[in-house]
Amino acid sequence: MNVAVLASGSGTNLQALLDTVHGRDGVHVVAVASDKPDALALQRAAEAGVPTQVFARADFRDRADRDKAMADWLESLQADLVVLAGYMQLVNAEFLARFRGAVINVHPALLPAFPGLAAVQQGLDYGVKVFGVTVHFVDEGVDTGPVILQRAIELPSAQDASEVMAALQPIEHELLPEAVRLIARGVVGRDPDNPRRVIIRP
Repeated sequence: MNVAVLASGSGTNLQALLDTVHGRDGVHVVAVASDKPDALALQRAAEAGVPTQVFARADFRDRADRDKAMADWLESLQADLVVLAGYMQLVNAEFLARFRGAVINVHPALLPAFPGLAAVQQGLDYGVKVFGVTVHFVDEGVDTGPVILQRAIELPSAQDASEVMAALQPIEHELLPEAVRLIARGVVGRDPDNPRRVIIRP
């Protein structure tokens, strides 16, 4: 299975994929794209010999043109699965249609709670005692796609978003590669009676 990764920042989740699934059990990271030319994720990919490309919003007439160009590039590299790993842009419906049922995202909250940006700060502002990570399929909403994997962690005294993110990152680095491995094995499916429910077969 060929995996493409979209990332906007430091690329620690990309690094987790490169370290734990790339080149193993038939999984290969074949492309890394970013909207930020200075994203550290691009450097991590280049060091691993993975092709990179920048799709900055300012370089295109509109988001639709950008997403089309990005999808064209990913298809040219025969990407089967697209992973949003700290990608701070939305992808449009046409992009999702070209990779139907094959776009996943990692989110630093227990969805459906606290979707969108600043999820950890949303949780802190709400006063939650339990935080967590969700890996989910991407649909046309904002963090509304069916959940693949989730894991919670109790942080009853947390007051700082950076402190919470430091606790969540190791979970992200385990959960996202595990989701990719499960999809590559072909054991991830949907409940025919409830398409929002993802079933992981043994």
